[in-house]
Amino acid sequence: MSEALHGFLQPAFTLLGSPISWLEIVAFVLSIWMVVLNMRVNPLAWPLAIVSSLLYGWLFLDGKLYGEASLQLMFVALAFWGWWQWRRGRAADGAQLHVQRLGRRGIAVSLGITLAAWPLLGAFLARFTDSPLPYWDALPTVGSLVGQWLLGRKYEENWPAWIAVNLVSVVLFGFKGYWLTVVLYAVFIPLSVIGWRQWRKLVA
Repeated sequence: MSEALHGFLQPAFTLLGSPISWLEIVAFVLSIWMVVLNMRVNPLAWPLAIVSSLLYGWLFLDGKLYGEASLQLMFVALAFWGWWQWRRGRAADGAQLHVQRLGRRGIAVSLGITLAAWPLLGAFLARFTDSPLPYWDALPTVGSLVGQWLLGRKYEENWPAWIAVNLVSVVLFGFKGYWLTVVLYAVFIPLSVIGWRQWRKLVA
């Protein structure tokens, strides 16, 4: 079993001088599928999020990106929560959860939490781990948690949050040589723009 798991991390091919593992390929495909379903407000996106997050957590742990690896475990927990929200959650008015706007106050709170937590997590990673880019690692970690909460509650503002996270992630994963994941997050950017446009039409 351990040999099979180790083989999953072995290179399938090389891209720009960096090996691309079978693990990264499978995680890439599931992640694209997940975002497409999110754009369509399809709850099947959540089980795909769980599997792809577990795979990426394994990949990032192997690459010593501890913030991103820990984030994937949080994603798994939040995916179960988001799945339940999309199936059983209720809006503030008691109606079935629907695509909605966050509002100025909610946006300010979300930004404030992100800007406050980012340096704290970066300092923690710098002091207690051997992460090569602790603050670059911390920013998308914090932003992704906020984005995941917004997505779970069907706030349309989750999409601009993901655009910002994806831009930073492209730089981070490029530094680590995860080129297929760089392509993934680069593709996420226009998909997030499309998703934002589609959700704006659904706001009740």
